[in-house]
Amino acid sequence: MSTMLIIPSAFFGLLGGILVGTFRVFGPKPIQRLFNAYTAIFRGVPLMVQLFILYYGLPNIGIYFEAYTAAVIGFILCSSAYNSEYIRGALLAIKSGQLQAASALGMSKTQALVWIIIPQAFRRALPGCGNEMIYLIKYSSLAYIVSCIELTGEARAIAAQSFRFTEAFTVVACYYLLLVSIATYLLKKVEKRLAIPGFGTK
Repeated sequence: MSTMLIIPSAFFGLLGGILVGTFRVFGPKPIQRLFNAYTAIFRGVPLMVQLFILYYGLPNIGIYFEAYTAAVIGFILCSSAYNSEYIRGALLAIKSGQLQAASALGMSKTQALVWIIIPQAFRRALPGCGNEMIYLIKYSSLAYIVSCIELTGEARAIAAQSFRFTEAFTVVACYYLLLVSIATYLLKKVEKRLAIPGFGTK
């Protein structure tokens, strides 16, 4: 269950972060304000509270989610907010003259963003976004608070029945450590793959 939570949350959280971060820098002023507010809210409110609102609060206004759906939506919204900040910082670090050069070559602003600016920003933001993915692996342990029984919830149930809390949660800790180690290794491979030869090296 943990991987079923992590994989879609990481993918759509990264995609959402790229979109939100791009609109925060290059979008119309009202859209910038909207996404700035979104980022401030989801970075400022603890994830546990967000999950409680999605699963227990929204039914009060007639909106219902299954436990798994509520957990994934919560993870995606929170992850997108953090990733957008990494993307926004990377976009601001790219010289504005590149947009002007692309325009001089006949490219539209959208084409320049998609093919020139965002790929560069993604390379710069990848370490931060990768770190957020690692946090997301650990965030997934919160899913049990909205009755989405993943590994931590299973361990809690087993420990409550057997009273072997140390053994149960040691296994959980080792499992998450393994996932984080694998994710770290893969992210380093991706960073190396996307690195521009000679860029950022001494």
